[in-house]
Amino acid sequence: MSKIIAAAAIRGAHKIAERAEKKYQEALEKWGPDQEVGFPNTGYYLPIIYGILGIPVKKLGDMKPVLEKCRALIPPLVKEKTWLPYLAPALDAGMATFFAEEIIEAIRYLEDPNCYVRGEDPTADNLWLGAADDVILRKRGIEFVDGTAPGFAAILGAAPSKEIAAKIAQELQEKNLYVFMASDYNGKRFSEQLVEAGVQIGWPTRLVSFGPDYTATVFAMGFATRAAMSFGGIAPGDYRKILIYNKDRVFAFALPLGFVTDEWYANAAGAINWGFPVIADTPIPQVLPTGICTYEHVVSNIPHDQIVQKAVEVRGLKVTVAKVPVPMAYGPAFEGERIRGEDIFLEMGGGRTVACELVTTLDMSEVEDGKVEVIGPDIKGLKPPAQLPIAILAEVAGRQMQEDFEPILERQIHHLINYAQGIMHIGQRDIAWIRVGKGAVEKGFTLRHLGDLLHAKWHQDFGTIFDKVQVKIYTEEAKVKQILEQARATYRKRDARIEGMTDETEETYYSCTLCQSFAPTHVCVITPERTGLCGAYNWLDGKASYEINPTGPNQPILKAEVIDPVLGQWKGVNEFVFKASRQKVEKYNAYSIMIDPMTSCGCFECIAAVLPMCNGIMTVNRDFAGITPCGMKFTTLAGSVGGGSVTPGFVGHSKHYICSKKFIMADGGIKRLVWMPKMLKEEIMERLKKRSEEIGIPNFPEMIADETVGTTEDEILPFLTEKGHPALTLPSLF
Repeated sequence: MSKIIAAAAIRGAHKIAERAEKKYQEALEKWGPDQEVGFPNTGYYLPIIYGILGIPVKKLGDMKPVLEKCRALIPPLVKEKTWLPYLAPALDAGMATFFAEEIIEAIRYLEDPNCYVRGEDPTADNLWLGAADDVILRKRGIEFVDGTAPGFAAILGAAPSKEIAAKIAQELQEKNLYVFMASDYNGKRFSEQLVEAGVQIGWPTRLVSFGPDYTATVFAMGFATRAAMSFGGIAPGDYRKILIYNKDRVFAFALPLGFVTDEWYANAAGAINWGFPVIADTPIPQVLPTGICTYEHVVSNIPHDQIVQKAVEVRGLKVTVAKVPVPMAYGPAFEGERIRGEDIFLEMGGGRTVACELVTTLDMSEVEDGKVEVIGPDIKGLKPPAQLPIAILAEVAGRQMQEDFEPILERQIHHLINYAQGIMHIGQRDIAWIRVGKGAVEKGFTLRHLGDLLHAKWHQDFGTIFDKVQVKIYTEEAKVKQILEQARATYRKRDARIEGMTDETEETYYSCTLCQSFAPTHVCVITPERTGLCGAYNWLDGKASYEINPTGPNQPILKAEVIDPVLGQWKGVNEFVFKASRQKVEKYNAYSIMIDPMTSCGCFECIAAVLPMCNGIMTVNRDFAGITPCGMKFTTLAGSVGGGSVTPGFVGHSKHYICSKKFIMADGGIKRLVWMPKMLKEEIMERLKKRSEEIGIPNFPEMIADETVGTTEDEILPFLTEKGHPALTLPSLF
C-alpha cells in the first residue's frame, strides 16, 4: 500500500479515536457507566463492534474495552524515513476507525435523540436518516441477497455542482445500486445537492442521506455487517466470515468526492477490509495491485462522467439491466417515488377519472408483437394539472400462455410502470391510479411509453409463458367505459372460478407481497374464500403465479395447525407472516375486523370500519369520493389503515370478499354490514342477493343504508331500526 495513503489513514484513525475518547469521557461524567446506549430499534447493538469483535455494547461502560481495542489496533504514526509493509497497519487503523465512529454516533444519539429522522424518509427540516433500524434492514437487506440491489456506493463529500451530483446519483440508481451519503466538501454535501436539484431522496428511492458528518459513514458499513449476520447467518464475532461475505456478496465501493482528508483516508482504509475499493475524483495516490479487494484497492482522478462506470468495473460488479425504451431512468430504485402536488402533470384513475387494466389472451394470428396504440388524447397538448380517463388493454398470445396467467401479467403492471422515474402507479383492475410528473414529460414521456415498457419488461420477465403482446391505451372516455365493461366481465369470470372452494378443504394458501414497496410490513394471505385486498388475485391466481415464478411474490403457505377456526388463525400462516413482515407482525386473523385483523397495504378495493352506534360495520370503495358514516372519506381512511399495520376496527378488503361466507365471520359476518355506497351495492348486487338468500334474509340488500339515506350514524340509525337490520340484535361489538 502507498506510504502516503497509509500514513494519512493512520493519522486519521488517531484523530478519530481521540475524538471518540473525548466524547466517551464527557458522556461518562454526565450519565455514568450504566447509561443505556445503542442505535434505535435494532437487535444488533453497535453492529460493527458486535459483528467484528462480538461485543454487545449495551451501556456506556461497555465502550471502554472497545476504545482500548482501538488503541491496540492503531499503529504509531508513520515516520518520514521509515519504510515498512504498510497494508496491514493501515487496515488495522481503518477497522479501529469504524469502532471509534460507532461510539461517537451512539453518544450522538444519547446527546440528541432527534439528531436523525426515524423511518425511511427525510423531512423538510431534517435530511439525516442515521442508522437503519431492523425493519429497514430486513426490507432492504433482502435485496442484497436476491440480487434486486447488487450493492451500494458510499459517497463522502460533494460533487462540483448539483447537476453533476444528480447525474451520478441517477447512474447509480439505474444500476439498481443504493447510494449511502455522508460528510461534506467545502461546506457542501451530496445529499443536499440532490435536494437542490429536485431529486427525491430517502430509502424508497435508494438515495440514503445517513448524516452530515464523516462519522456517518459507519452507518453504511454497519448495514453491510448486519446483512452478513442477518442474511448470511454468520455469528457475531466471526469477523473473517463477515468480511468475506461482504467481499463476495455485497458489491459496494466508496466514492470520495473532493479533497481527501486524513479522516476520509481512515474510513477508506476501513472499507477496504470489507473488500470495498475506493474510486476518487481527485489525484490521490493509487493502490492498483489486487489483494484484499477483488481488483484494485484505490483508483483516483476519475472524471465525473466516468466515475460510476469505473467503480462498477473496479468492484467487479456485473450489472444486468435491460434497456427499457423510455426517455427517463428506469429501475426498481424509482418504485418508491411519490408524485405530489405541484409536480403532477397528468393524473388518471384513482377516483378522479375512469380507469382499468386488462390482460387478455388472443390467437397468435391476432397479435402483432410490440405494437402499441394510443387511442385518444396523449400528453401533447395537455396543460398541468391535467386529467384523463385511461384503459390499458394488453393482448397476449403464446403456445405456453394460459388463461390462468392473465391476472399475473396484469398485476405486474403495477410494478413495471412504477419503475419509470417520474411515474407513480397505485392499485389495479378498475381502481388503478397513475400520476405522471412534470419531470417525466420534460424528458419526452408520452403515454405510448407505457406500452413500450410493458412490452419490453413482460418479455424480459415472463417471456417463457407467451410469445407476443400488443398494447392498446385508450383515453377517450366512451371507449374507456367500453373497455371497462369488458374488463369487469373478465374480472367476474375470474372470480367465479374460485366459487365452491373453501378454506377448510385446502391445506395451502398463498402470500402476496407485491405491495411491500408502499407497505413494507404488509403480507396478504390469499385463501380460497378470501381474495387479495386489491381484488386482482384469488387463490388460483396465487397458485398460477407461483408456478410461473417460484421465487416471486406469491409463495405457498402451509396453514398447518388450526389455532382458531372462527377468527381464521393458523400456525403456519403466523410463522410465514412473521418472517415475511420482517418480524414486525406476529399474527393476524383472516376473519375478524375487531381482533388483530389482517394488515392493509394501500391497494385495497374497499375499507371496512366499525360504526359503534349501529353495532355494525360500513364499507366504502375507492371510487366513492364522499364522506362516510365513520366521519372520514376513503382517502382519509386509506391513510389511517394502510401501511401494513394491524388496525382493530378497520380492515382493507376486496369487493369480492364482501359476499364471502368468511367475511368478518368472527364478528357476525355480513349481517354486520349496515352501510355502503350505492354504486358499490349495485356493482355487487347479484352476489349480494345470493348471499342474502344463504343467510335467510332475502331482503337484506334493502336493509343496508347508503349515502341516499345518510352519511352519519345519527342519520342511518333510524333507517336501520325501521328496516329491522339484524346488526341491531347481534351481540355488542365492544
